[in-house]
Amino acid sequence: MIGSLRARLTVWYVSVLAIVLASVSIMIHVLLARELHDRIDENLRTVTGIAVTSLDNDLHEGQSIVDAAKSTATELQSNQAMLAIYDTSGNLLAEAGRDEELQLRLPAADSITSDQALFFTAIESDEDDRHRIAVRRAVVGPSRTPYVIVGGTDLEATEEELASLRGVLLSVVPLALVIAGIVGWFLARHSLSPVMGMAERARRIGIQNLGERLPVQNPHDELGRLAATFNELLDRLATSFTQQRQFMADASHELRTPVATTRTAATVALQVPHRNEADYRETLQIIEQQTDRLARLVDDMFTLARADAGNYPVQLAPMYLDELIEEVARAGRVLARRRNVGIDVVIDGEGEAPFTGDEELIRRMIVNLLDNAVRHATEESTITIALRRRDGYYDVAVTDRGPGIPAAARPHIFERFYRSDVARGRAASEVSGAGLGLAIAKWIARLHDGEIALVESTGHGTTFGIRLPWQEGASPRARHTVPS
Repeated sequence: MIGSLRARLTVWYVSVLAIVLASVSIMIHVLLARELHDRIDENLRTVTGIAVTSLDNDLHEGQSIVDAAKSTATELQSNQAMLAIYDTSGNLLAEAGRDEELQLRLPAADSITSDQALFFTAIESDEDDRHRIAVRRAVVGPSRTPYVIVGGTDLEATEEELASLRGVLLSVVPLALVIAGIVGWFLARHSLSPVMGMAERARRIGIQNLGERLPVQNPHDELGRLAATFNELLDRLATSFTQQRQFMADASHELRTPVATTRTAATVALQVPHRNEADYRETLQIIEQQTDRLARLVDDMFTLARADAGNYPVQLAPMYLDELIEEVARAGRVLARRRNVGIDVVIDGEGEAPFTGDEELIRRMIVNLLDNAVRHATEESTITIALRRRDGYYDVAVTDRGPGIPAAARPHIFERFYRSDVARGRAASEVSGAGLGLAIAKWIARLHDGEIALVESTGHGTTFGIRLPWQEGASPRARHTVPS
């Protein structure tokens, strides 16, 4: 089996051309043969017609039938044509120009008519040459006696012409196919040379040089579009690889801090042989805090990893958003009291807020926003969680009274490990989050065919909004990839 595309293209090109040339050659041969035979038949029709007229004139002039027949045959015979005159009984009256090897057998008398000639092909006794024969009835003379006029011509010249044509075609067609194959091979090689270049360039692209791209010679043809599409794929791969590498670096950095703090606390506690209970309890509290932080970080990273893989188990069930928000607010007030921050819940309208989704994930999304608001709210301020019904959607807004998010940080707040705490007026040492909460919240919203966005951020506060579909028939997607 031919392996290279260039060879296959050449074979297909030559095969199609061979079929076309063979078809054209056969058609030319058939049409020319038909034209030549039609011309011979027309000539024989003319000769037999002239013979009828000549024989009729000679009989009207008083000549006997034998003399009139001999005169007509002699006058119309030529090197390439023969003429014979018979009576209706099949007796030969006169002939001229007949090949000695040709034995004529007249058709049945009732099949011969006077209005048109009857044509057939006769073969010489040695089966060497063929002759085209025309037979016609002639009713001539004063007595209107019927006779049979036979005209014929040798087909040797015509067959030689056709044989010569066949020889030319049999010589030209293979030569044309050979030339076409050679030209097709080089044309295929030239046309596919960009593909070879792209393959060679793609073979050299690896982790160390993901910035290289395939050459695009003509962006408007198929190969150019292929190269452009492949370059777009490389762009996405490079972006994903960069994000993965950044994720690993950020994760390592975030994990290093609680591990280092835990180790330091344990080392300091063990350096003194005897410590009082208060010192040990303080050390254990530090270890507990860092372990809790480490557990939350690992859990968030594990959630994002499963979401990226598309195999996070989603359990859809009927729920009520108003009840869920009330529960989250009650739990959040315990932590908010430490900062003297209040939490208010505003439910727009009366009645329940039914929704179908993963209750734990929806809870986690709202908790992440609320935790983010508590950490950035000013003391003695109030955080508001508002639920409003829209046309086919629920809008959930979480508003804090903090310093706001700088404009430069707003496009990045949903990125993994991105934290704008310092820019929002808090020291890095005070930050307990790892910058994964908003990324997880955005994934959960999209998982439920919803959206999450930064609605407003000023120097007096920040509002995050969640929009979730609530109309009947709105089914959350089973899987979704987390945006970086």
